[in-house]
Formats: sequence, C-alpha cells, structure tokens
Amino acid sequence: MNKKHFILSLLLSLVASFSYAQTQPKGAVLTLKDALNFATTNNVAIKQAQLDEQGAEYKISETKGSGLPQLSGTGQLTVSPSVPTQLLPGEILGQPGTYIPVKFGQKYNANGGLELSQLIFSKSYFVGLEAAATTRDLYRLRTQMSQEDVIYNVSSAYLQALQTKEQFNTIEAQYNKLVQLEKILKLQYKNDFAKKVDVSRITVNKTNLESQRQSLAAAYEQRKNALKFFMGMPMDQEFELSDSTTLSNTTLPLTANANEIVAQRADYKALQTQKKLYGLNIENIKGKGFPTLAGFGQYAYQAQRQQFNLFDTSQPWFNTFVLGVKLNIPIFDGFQRKNQVRQAELEVKKTELTMQNLALGTQMGLDNALKQISTSQLAIENQERNVQLAQEVYATTNDLYKEGLSPLTELLDAEVALREAQTNLNNERLKYKIAQLDYVKARGELKNLIN
Repeated sequence: MNKKHFILSLLLSLVASFSYAQTQPKGAVLTLKDALNFATTNNVAIKQAQLDEQGAEYKISETKGSGLPQLSGTGQLTVSPSVPTQLLPGEILGQPGTYIPVKFGQKYNANGGLELSQLIFSKSYFVGLEAAATTRDLYRLRTQMSQEDVIYNVSSAYLQALQTKEQFNTIEAQYNKLVQLEKILKLQYKNDFAKKVDVSRITVNKTNLESQRQSLAAAYEQRKNALKFFMGMPMDQEFELSDSTTLSNTTLPLTANANEIVAQRADYKALQTQKKLYGLNIENIKGKGFPTLAGFGQYAYQAQRQQFNLFDTSQPWFNTFVLGVKLNIPIFDGFQRKNQVRQAELEVKKTELTMQNLALGTQMGLDNALKQISTSQLAIENQERNVQLAQEVYATTNDLYKEGLSPLTELLDAEVALREAQTNLNNERLKYKIAQLDYVKARGELKNLIN
C-alpha cells in the first residue's frame, strides 16, 4: 500500500468510529405506555366525555325528582282602579223586571299561599326512569370509545414519530460520514491526492443528504407536535421517544371471526344501548296515551281592601285550603302519537343497519390487519437480509476504495443502496406496527396497551 492509500485508510477508519449521538437533543424519554397514560388523563375529548357521563347522573336525578312532591309558593297583588260591575236581577231587591248594577270586589286585592302536587301515576314517568339509567350506560360507553380513539391516535402518532426519528438517525449517520469524507478529500485535493470531480461528487451527495436531514428533522418535530396534541400536552414541553417501543405482545390468531369479536367492542355496545333508548322512546310516546293521575293541595290567604293597607293587622285575611286529585285522560291528539311512534321506529331500524355495517367493517378491519401483518413480516425479513447484504457490499466497497481498487462512485452508490435498504426496512417496520395497532383496534382491545 502506497503512502496515499495508507493516509486515506487511516482517515476513513477514524471516520468509521465517529458518533453522532452527541448532537442529539436531550430530554425526558417518553415510552408509548407513558404517552398513553398521560393522554387518558389529559386529553380534552376524554375530559368532555367524562363530563357528559357526569351530566347523565344529574339527568337521572332530575328525572327522579319529577316524581317527588312539588311544592311552590304563590303570591299576587292586583289593583283595580275601576272595580268590575255586574248586573243582578231586580227581583233580588224587590224591583222585578229590572237589572241593578253592582260592583263586586275591592280596589286592592292580595293573596299568597302554597301549592303542593304529587304525581300518583304516569306510565311516561316510569319509562323515563329506565331511559335515564340507560343513558348513563350510553355515556359510559362513549367515554370508553373516546379513550380508545385517543389510544389509537396517540399510538399511531407515536409510531410515526418514532419511524421518522429512526429514519433521521439513518440519514444523520450517513451525512456525518460524508461531512468527514468531504473534509478528507478536500485536504487530499490540496495535496494532489484526489481529483476535483471526487470532491464535487461528495459535496453533491452531502448537500442532498443535508436537505433530507432538514426535512426529516422538521417532520419529526411536526409529528411530535401531533403526538402532544393527541396527548393533551403543552406544545413547549420537550421529550424524546423511547427506541424500545413494541406491540409484539399482541396475540395474533390465525383467523378472526367478527361475530365473536364485535359484540365485545365498546362502539357496538353503544349502538345496542342506543337502540334500547330508541325502544324506550317508543314506549314513552305510547305511554303519553295512558291516563295520568296526580294529587294536589292549595293553602292560601287572601285580603281585599278599599285602601292600600294590606299590612293593617286590625283587618282580617281570609284563608282557603283545598285538597284534590286530577285525572287526565287523553282521547284524541290528531294522530300525533301515531306518527311520533313511526318516526321512532325508523330510528331503531337505522341503528340496526349501523350495527350490521359495523360488523362488516370489523370483519374487514380484522382481515386487512392480519393480511398486512403477514405481508409485513415477510417484507421485514426480506428487508433485513437486504440491509445485511447492502452493509456487506458497502464494507467491501469501502475496503476496496481505501486500497485504491474501487472508484469513489462505487462507494457512493453502495452508500445510497445501503441507505435505501435501511429506509425500506424502517418503512416496513412502521407498516407492521400500524397493522398490529389496527388489529388491536378491530378487536376492541386498545385499552390493553395501557394495562
């Protein structure tokens, strides 16, 4: 080996030991499980669903309260500048054949008292109680659905950000090698050990990698911001992703029957509950055609004065006390209830169709996810072998280049081939993890990712 090749070999050996890790940003390491736990506590959609669930409890209490005794106070003050006049038959005062005008009442009238009512029977009330309790179940399931949506979005955003990070690391490693190689070749060119065209080739490749490196760095930050959004995390909070993220503990059967799985999914249970609510609505509408019975009581004081001296204790107030029951029997409502029932029955049928569509979608999601998992497993194995071969080609070409037996163009081509193989491997790994995530979602088992 001549002096030129010895110096080149020594410099390239130093380049091979170069580490770019020192340039990586420092921050708290966030695992996928950490991100999911944070999201289930801080995501806005989950908080809103929990408030709706809390509101359902208040709705139940409100419905129950309508069947409890209703007590209210009443009061009224009226002033009649002109007291109403009525005509009485003259026979009363010995003037037959005539009518005598008489004013009834006083100029100032006041009354105040209490009114009490108690529902005794109403079919709609009892149906409403059941509907309110069912609404509680519906909002509980919707909260679970919101959690599952957040888990999926956070997991997907995390995996995409992680894949971008790995791709950035690949480009970063190659970029740093080219930066050092460019310095070496420029030095060799000054000392007539390298050609100008070789320096230009290195510069072109380095510039291209610099553009990819900047794009990936920006994409990584954007995907981290998307992850923060789904987590409900402030945008100025810094963290790094854990490289050990995996979904490999997911059980993947060879076949998946949607009919066995869909019944366990929160969205399917929510549709079942919604269907039940529509059925209760039909009963409620029909219940309005039943008689209702309520008891009532009124206790009041009344005063009538010619002068405004209502608070003069020397003049009396007169009290009244009434107890009774009120029966209301609907007879004809212009076919309103009939048409309301028909509309409610259509809602039940639409919900049944939605449930059928969900079952079909679940089967499709399971089949597609399992197919993608199988395809990605084979692709990953092929790409891993491809990366290994590309590494061997690059190492051999690098050795030949050090010894002056291979031109720089072959070394650069080998570097590009290695980079493409590593990129393809990263992409297939992402597809595999997303397919796993889709499979877990189709099975309705996303919450297992945080358990």
